[in-house]
Amino acid sequence: MDFELSDDQVALVDGMRSLLAGRFDIEAVRALESGGGVERGRWSELAETGVFSLTLAEAAGGVGLGWADATLVFEELGRAVVPGPLVATLLAADLIDGAAAGEVVAGMIERPKAGEPAYVDYPDSIDTLLVLDSEGIWQISPASLALDVLHKPLDFLTPVGRVAALPQGERIADAAAAELARIRGAVLTSAIQLGLAEGACELATAYAKERQQFGKPIGQFQAIKHLCADMVTRIEVARAAVYMAGLCLDDDSIEVPARAASMARIVANNAASENGKDCVQIHGGMGYTWEVDAHLFLKRAWALAFAFGSSDDHAEIMATYV
Repeated sequence: MDFELSDDQVALVDGMRSLLAGRFDIEAVRALESGGGVERGRWSELAETGVFSLTLAEAAGGVGLGWADATLVFEELGRAVVPGPLVATLLAADLIDGAAAGEVVAGMIERPKAGEPAYVDYPDSIDTLLVLDSEGIWQISPASLALDVLHKPLDFLTPVGRVAALPQGERIADAAAAELARIRGAVLTSAIQLGLAEGACELATAYAKERQQFGKPIGQFQAIKHLCADMVTRIEVARAAVYMAGLCLDDDSIEVPARAASMARIVANNAASENGKDCVQIHGGMGYTWEVDAHLFLKRAWALAFAFGSSDDHAEIMATYV
């Protein structure tokens, strides 16, 4: 399998990276806390770039690219730690008017088991909530929810609201569409986590080159070299799995998309979490402070750990194909 990017894909990645460097640098991302992680002006800029209409056909007003291309874009979003219900809004683009254009911010969750509460990300920012279950995709107005917003979320750029009883809502798609949304959501979330793993590695290696101890950069010490090497290894393994899953969404003759998505989810979830922890460790005592950006990557990795299924959930799916 050839994972080399085409010239068009290289241009896509470069363009996205340039946009994010200019509009979503780390200071701008941190400033989004006051707006609950979503600022409408910047959200519209992402939409104008085509982030939420990547996979829509050109005839429908979309960009007309494939899911493999979408994974590249979402990898860059993760690398820049861009917050917001990015995956949910892209998945809602062909279901909800205005989502592709950035006019509607959509959330998406799995319906909880009977008697269990539901947890909704970005409760004050979303305009609509899509709920997946065994019968299809259901649309619920956030205004109808009795939300209890958590005061101390794990990731301060990913606010969370608790709903004791989730309404049924209006069904807008069937069970097959819901299952496809789960698979696609798992792949795009994995792409974001791949980007998080890369961003954490870049931050850690830059610090290891600059921080002096005993008269030389700490990156020259074997213990730090081993941590950095492990981070790079995790990234490359996760990249292969995520790119493979993106290709399978475009061509299911390569591999069963659900299996490829589960593999990507397991590997990328681990890479993001472990690289985030290693980044904090390489920064030493400073790594635990609010001012150092290392915690942003780690907390986002943890916040996404259960989106579209946990690693354990996807391991169970993988087991069914053995």
